[in-house]
Amino acid sequence: MRIARFAFDYAHRHRRKTVTAVHKADILKLSDRLFLECAREVAADYPKAEYRERIIDALCLDLVLDPRRHNVLLCPNLYGDIVSDLAAGLVGGLGLVPAANIGDGMAVFEAVHGSAPDIAGQGIANPTALILAGAMMLSYLGEEEAAQRVEEGVQRVYAHGRHLTPDVGGAASTGEMVEAVLSYLGS
Repeated sequence: MRIARFAFDYAHRHRRKTVTAVHKADILKLSDRLFLECAREVAADYPKAEYRERIIDALCLDLVLDPRRHNVLLCPNLYGDIVSDLAAGLVGGLGLVPAANIGDGMAVFEAVHGSAPDIAGQGIANPTALILAGAMMLSYLGEEEAAQRVEEGVQRVYAHGRHLTPDVGGAASTGEMVEAVLSYLGS
């Protein structure tokens, strides 16, 4: 129930209209039906939010065809892992996607992809995910203006295209891309 409450609180704080519980209750009759029962119980406490339910298969199709159909996705861990990788593919890959693990009174922010040991020390890792994880942390800490500046810095680097790492079609090193983002923070 805590994850459902978190999802609805998040939707409220960020002015999101819908919360969609993701499940496979047609097959996983005990575990996923319990998940849905808990989600429905919490949804009743949030009458301003539209509550939806979607089977994981159909949700994946929705996300590929039109991801705007959904605002906040409430997923058990397994489906969250699947959906996060699918969504990363929609925006260009795991190297671009930040992640947050938020609990009661604590949070960890990271690049969703991990450490990329196969390219360690080569100066070609894309820093976007980690930089955006920093922006998420700033937002979590209530530093919305600073978070927005970091996000805008990343957007400007991508818009100009001169300081991108090889995985996104550029020739810049990790450090050069970071320096380019930093240069926009001051302007």
